[in-house]
Amino acid sequence: MIGIIDYGMGNLRSVENALDHLGLDHVISSDLQVLDGCDRLILPGVGAMQDCMKALHESGLDDWLKAQTRPILGICLGMQAFFDASQENGGVDCLGMLPGQFVKMEDPSIRVPHIGWNELEIRPDHPLKEILGDHPYVYYDHSYYGTGLDPDTVLGTSGHGPYQIPGLAGRGHVLACQFHPEKSGETGLKILSYFGKEMQS
Repeated sequence: MIGIIDYGMGNLRSVENALDHLGLDHVISSDLQVLDGCDRLILPGVGAMQDCMKALHESGLDDWLKAQTRPILGICLGMQAFFDASQENGGVDCLGMLPGQFVKMEDPSIRVPHIGWNELEIRPDHPLKEILGDHPYVYYDHSYYGTGLDPDTVLGTSGHGPYQIPGLAGRGHVLACQFHPEKSGETGLKILSYFGKEMQS
């Protein structure tokens, strides 16, 4: 069972529809007792990081998430929450589950927010490389990107102007997508299937 964490900041129905399509059992909940009964977790997210962390803290989900050892997937804002900090709104401390921080893309030669399809270059030694094949494309919608990440946690990147965006990151039980797998067609479904069926903690 996959628990989709409802903390008031997520694009829950799109994630639910993708899991339905894959035939993966899931539940949407904010109840920690319900979520504790799930063997995998997804933290979606859209909006501002300050609001995200406030909602996680007020619900008690922040400390609970940091204590998890089961496979967990962060999507877009959910991914950013897994790292140390975001520079949004003058600086926001995040969960610190992975090293690095998020800063705004400000190069005048590119469109910000970065919205649309982009090629994802998967690290050759990761299982998703074989699953996705060559030249997979995924759908992005974001203004901030990760920097200062441990290179061992960067699993896939996309170029956007002068930036190399860590589109896919993870370590151990944690997997994080800056893009939206639930909006990324067959490639996104393959990533969600990998997380739901194959990824180990």
